[in-house]
Amino acid sequence: MPTHPRNKMAFAGHAALLILVGITLLGCGSPNPQAAGKDAASSRGSRGRSMGPQTMPVAVAKAEVKDLPIYLEGLGSVEAFNTVVVKSRIDGQLVGIHFKEGQEVQRGDLLAVIDPRPYQVQLAQTEATLYKDQSSLKDAQLNFQRFNDLYKQGIIPQQQFDTQKSLVGQLDGAVRADQANIDSVKLNLAYTRITAPVSGRVGLRQVDIGNMVHASDPNGLLVLTQLHPIAVIFTLPQDNLADVARQMRKGTLTVDAYSRDDQTKLTTGKLLTIDNQIDPQTGTGKLKAIFENAERALWPNQFVNAHLLLQVRKNNTVVPAAAILRGPQGTYVYTVKPDKTADMRPVQVAFSAGNFIAISKGLQPGEMVVTDGQDKLQPGSKVEIRGGAAPGRNTGESEPGDTQGQ
Repeated sequence: MPTHPRNKMAFAGHAALLILVGITLLGCGSPNPQAAGKDAASSRGSRGRSMGPQTMPVAVAKAEVKDLPIYLEGLGSVEAFNTVVVKSRIDGQLVGIHFKEGQEVQRGDLLAVIDPRPYQVQLAQTEATLYKDQSSLKDAQLNFQRFNDLYKQGIIPQQQFDTQKSLVGQLDGAVRADQANIDSVKLNLAYTRITAPVSGRVGLRQVDIGNMVHASDPNGLLVLTQLHPIAVIFTLPQDNLADVARQMRKGTLTVDAYSRDDQTKLTTGKLLTIDNQIDPQTGTGKLKAIFENAERALWPNQFVNAHLLLQVRKNNTVVPAAAILRGPQGTYVYTVKPDKTADMRPVQVAFSAGNFIAISKGLQPGEMVVTDGQDKLQPGSKVEIRGGAAPGRNTGESEPGDTQGQ
């Protein structure tokens, strides 16, 4: 049966399509041998570089022998050494003010005057009463002398003599009472001049001139605070009090007052005493330090951080605190060997002081320790010291005296 021309053409088209697909698949499966060789070599070279030893940049510092101060820190508040609410001790009108707000006054300086005239009049009256009673007493004493002679001669009876003697005693008592009244009025007259009981700084005025003041007024005329010397009351844990007492027996302990953010040193003073009891709620004890405060760095009720210098430990092997790492086996550091490889070294920490750690075992003075970059190190890792410093040179080191201990 003859084939139709249209069927022949369709068969030829399908055959051509199959040949084209075969050529395409054959080309994808057979890459260029030279390109494949280059890609394989490049891959092997990349793996070779990644598997080689890497050099890690680190910061180092040298272990040195230094003296470290041991500080105990506590939160405290400033208290005036003396705080006096100056009040009037008598009633009267305020007629004079002889101070300015914020003025520094000395003990005995005149601060205010209360109208003295009522007390001057009262003094004159009591003095007149005294003169009157003194005259009566003198007359009674003369009569008593006459009665005494007459009694001895038997002219007057015993009763009359005893009565005159009693009268002399009564008048003598009246004279004494008059003298006491005079002294009392003179004292009130002295109270009309109000003087400073202590040296200190005057606060804000509470009463204006012309007002009536009374001894019972609760606010008084002014508040006087003694700013130098001045005290700081601060607390420490009860576990530290025994060490503080032991060091106090050896000598005077120094206390530094720092600002509330614990960044600025305000002034330096000395420890005065430890309180006689421990707060059972907080387990802390109170301590009192005295500061000269000549520059007025401290003010009453100011919050400060007190740094008590307990002692200075001599000849310690110290490293920066950043060099100390902690793991399951304890504390350790990374040291840098002369061949610039890292070595993990277990160490024993004695104590800390600010940014420094004293090492009691495991490290010798002069050895280099890593202070930054330890997280990428392993024993034997190659290291590169930042800044090009060689082992044996201290980089980024600071003095222990520049920081305060914990």
